[in-house]
Amino acid sequence: MNPKYGLPKNLMGWVDANRASLKPPVNNAALFPDGNYIINMVGGGNTRTDFHDNPTEEIFYQIKGTAYLNIWDRGKFDRIDLKEGDVWLMEPHLQHSPQRPDPNGLCFLVELKRPKAAIDTLNWYCPKCATLVWGASMELQDLVADLPRTYEVFYALSDAERTCKHCGTVHPGKDYAAWHAIRQAHA
Repeated sequence: MNPKYGLPKNLMGWVDANRASLKPPVNNAALFPDGNYIINMVGGGNTRTDFHDNPTEEIFYQIKGTAYLNIWDRGKFDRIDLKEGDVWLMEPHLQHSPQRPDPNGLCFLVELKRPKAAIDTLNWYCPKCATLVWGASMELQDLVADLPRTYEVFYALSDAERTCKHCGTVHPGKDYAAWHAIRQAHA
């Protein structure tokens, strides 16, 4: 017997064999790269300042540790916590920023492959007033390759280009701790 996607795998054995791939900036590794779904294991020890607008649903199953999603919705920030054992189906276009501060955390993440011409967007919002500072849209081909390329473009912007046009706050780029400190001071 030779099933198209191989025989069953021991999930935690796969994690142990692929742990080096579960590192920042995205922390994702595909379990089944050739199927109709994007099935990733996501490691911990990662924080981000971007908000992802995915045109499809995502299923999160927090296998180990904790994580949370910063949410940007209708001009406001919110938060959804994922505790160990939690499973959650996220609707399309909910702008989210996965935060995985637990270095040993593991999340089983399932997404749909993007239909032709579907657009993913990464947005960076002002931590003080929640106004869009910069964004980039793309037809996502490879999650693990495409997202870091877009991050690097944003991180290379000057302070003037990362300054909020509404309140004048400079977005701290990839410095999540600074972004979070500004956010908390104005929550």
